Amino acid sequence: MALQHGNPADLLPVHWKSQITAWFAEDTPSFDYGGFVVGDSERTATLYGKSKGVLAGVPFFDEIFAQAGCTVKWHLQEGTLVDPGDKGKIAVAIVTGPVRKLLLGERVALNTLSRCSGVATKSRAMEELVRKAGYTGILAGTRKTTPGFRLVEKYGMIVGGVDGHRHDLSSMTMLKDNHIWARGSITEAVKAAKAAGGFALKVEVEVDSEEGADEAIAAGADIVMLDNFDGDGLKIAARSIKQRWAGKREFLLECSGGLTPDNVGTYINNGKLI
Repeated sequence: MALQHGNPADLLPVHWKSQITAWFAEDTPSFDYGGFVVGDSERTATLYGKSKGVLAGVPFFDEIFAQAGCTVKWHLQEGTLVDPGDKGKIAVAIVTGPVRKLLLGERVALNTLSRCSGVATKSRAMEELVRKAGYTGILAGTRKTTPGFRLVEKYGMIVGGVDGHRHDLSSMTMLKDNHIWARGSITEAVKAAKAAGGFALKVEVEVDSEEGADEAIAAGADIVMLDNFDGDGLKIAARSIKQRWAGKREFLLECSGGLTPDNVGTYINNGKLI
């Protein structure tokens, strides 16, 4: 888990704060009429946690209010469990500043923190679930994120304790069924991907059969995604593929599609599997 090795905020790129400026521009494109009503007297607001979950998104929350001219003091740290217990709520942070600026940043900050914390909470729950079931491999996220909000959601995955997987199309070449169809074959698609990405960029291929997996491995794929297999089918295929290629090629097998908290235990298959 990244939290055990440093501050996840240090992962953020230099340009991330410009996204927050854009969020403000979206929410207040011209005049802040409500802000005019309340004025600039200094007030203090308390952020309460009312449901159990993992706190994630502290740097985003801080920067939102920094751009609004307010200060934030936290009672809980990034990645800790927010548990209101029997009281029904727990103080998480306090924000101080001009009242109109507090209200200006309130909804942007709450939306961002709630979304990020929700992703972290779901990630942490799934991570704990698969570990309890005996899984020793890698649990990874997805690129199926909300457009314009990927940085926040990927950050939430990392705080939650799962692998972020590829962050964008430039992070790794993933060849799905449509890529293979357009190129003509798995082999030709992998050749093209390797030629363009070079030695430093991994190539992953999505397959729906052992035959497809064998072709991908033979062509030089670094990762083979066994897509939409059921639990029993996955175990049979993974075992067979790893035995067939033992000592010949190094590769990872990834399972994707159809996994839920209710059925993930049936997919547990330790070894070189994501």
